[in-house]
Amino acid sequence: MNDLTQDELLYALEKAIPEIMEEHHAAAEAWNPHDWVPWDDGRNFAFLGGVDFDPDQPAPLPADAAAAVLALLLTKDNMPSYHRLMAQKASIFGAWQQVIGSWTAEDNRHSIALRDYLVVSRLVDPEVAENLRLHHVTKGKLQSPVSLTDYQILDVMALLAVHELQCVAFEEKLLADSDNEVLTAIVSRILHDDRVQAKTFTNFLNAGVDANISELVTAVDKAISEMELIGADVDNFGDLDLIAKYNADASTYVASTLVADLKLQSLGGLSDKDETARLRILAAAGL
Repeated sequence: MNDLTQDELLYALEKAIPEIMEEHHAAAEAWNPHDWVPWDDGRNFAFLGGVDFDPDQPAPLPADAAAAVLALLLTKDNMPSYHRLMAQKASIFGAWQQVIGSWTAEDNRHSIALRDYLVVSRLVDPEVAENLRLHHVTKGKLQSPVSLTDYQILDVMALLAVHELQCVAFEEKLLADSDNEVLTAIVSRILHDDRVQAKTFTNFLNAGVDANISELVTAVDKAISEMELIGADVDNFGDLDLIAKYNADASTYVASTLVADLKLQSLGGLSDKDETARLRILAAAGL
């Protein structure tokens, strides 16, 4: 089944939606961003008669953890880019609405919770964060004619699986480094969501193995090779070395997880070109 048209491949993946989304919803957990924000710690800024952010004020987190929260927030802010990529390749109506809509709604609450926590705790200057958000979301990710022609449905699923796994790796390191009870609670909720979402997109990739092995291997290889560290795609973010420890070994983690979940070590019957791509994935996983 390696000669499917894109419409045929999309239909093959669509047939897997009910089972995949049933598993997704069984693993997902409902939560409200406002429940996890310490609102009593907040106060007005100068616009409403209060006091603006002061860089010399006592910081609730070390500089590296604060930068990591900002990088994660800006990454989550850019969710519309991924939404558009999915919507371009799969109809936002019918069966795909559940996939695209669920992911969009769930992922959006991550930026809501992180931003509210950032503003209430005065973790970083909110004006700086807002200016970065405006520029980052305007620029987007893969928002060009190239994404329309060079990215197909499995490319998008692979990109999203890599994206979610990368967030998982980053959040696990942030949790391990944090002794802040509120931040730990918020990031733990986000981490659970991202694990479930990563599994969902990986399940679509597994459906792709059955439908088109060649395109699946190519898509995963492309997504891993093009992976940017969290924060690295944000113009004028600042010192990326400050958050290097949270990004450490991300590519290895992402690749090794996909190798295991997609059983790429034992995958056979590939062309020479696809086998070369498979071996690149295994190398990225340290295998």
